[in-house]
Amino acid sequence: MNCIQARFASLSLLFMAYLMFSGPAAAADALSSWKDGPTRQAIIDFVEKTTNPQSGDFVPVEDRIATFDNDGTLWVEHPMYTQLAFALDRVKKLAPQHPEWKTTQPFKAVLENDMKTVAASGEKGLLELVMASHAGMSTAEFEAIVKDWLATARDPRFNKPYTELTYLPMVELLEYLRAHDFKTYIVSGGGIEFMRPMTQSVYGIPPEQVIGSSIKTQYEIKDGKPELMRLAEINFIDDKTGKPVGINMYIGKRPIVSFGNSDGDRQMLEWTGAGAGARLMGLVYHDDAEREYAYGPAGGLPNSPFGTFSQSTMDEAKKNGWQIVSMKNDWLRIFAFEE
Repeated sequence: MNCIQARFASLSLLFMAYLMFSGPAAAADALSSWKDGPTRQAIIDFVEKTTNPQSGDFVPVEDRIATFDNDGTLWVEHPMYTQLAFALDRVKKLAPQHPEWKTTQPFKAVLENDMKTVAASGEKGLLELVMASHAGMSTAEFEAIVKDWLATARDPRFNKPYTELTYLPMVELLEYLRAHDFKTYIVSGGGIEFMRPMTQSVYGIPPEQVIGSSIKTQYEIKDGKPELMRLAEINFIDDKTGKPVGINMYIGKRPIVSFGNSDGDRQMLEWTGAGAGARLMGLVYHDDAEREYAYGPAGGLPNSPFGTFSQSTMDEAKKNGWQIVSMKNDWLRIFAFEE
């Protein structure tokens, strides 16, 4: 073997080693909290064919857009949405400034910890709570309040900070996609300025890649300095049919990957699936009451207003080939703190 042949053989071995550790083996390490099975394999197959330049399904880097719902898809949404827990705590803290709340619903119910009446107040009542607790301050003040709350608040069941109740397999999926040059976005019905203070540290998603519901803001000069003040008026609801609208408004491209967990994500997955070429749509299915919760078609909490997942959405998912991600059957671990 001459020097040139030896050199070529050495390069060939290096290339084979690269393929060995950047293909399925690397995926196994990246998705280590996923059980071996058709769901995990479908994700790996999709990423491999859309990132391989020799594949007929190859997608250029600039078009590798992936969108994810937040509540119930990336972190826990029971016994209530995290942002609602924040709003309830804020109402209680602000109550001394509003003596009228003692006799006015739904504030009276919040102060008496009457969650049944709070839930019965419906969308109108919840909107009143959000407006009262989220407006009347600058965007900078609100961000500081959210950060302080997230640093101290604890989930009632797991007694952990809410930021530790993220689903480890989904965090791994975000990282796996980014490792293959996908740009990951959050597209959630939750408040955009409630999520942005924590998405970088928790998910590796910068604030400019977060799309959510918002209230109106107004530019004002306060004490000689410009401020953006939060008003008690809805600006945009990023849920259901609003999600494709928000994606078009803020991203300007149709995703090729979308994951959700409820009826509120249905239109986002439909919009993603309607595009040309390879597509990956997934629904996180809460069917593990022991390690997390069981609701939707899985039963358990069939009448819960949080993360409603109807049988019709399940039927559409099966009909259109969406991946049903079973917490019970597809995930080895749900949370990073699990033994």
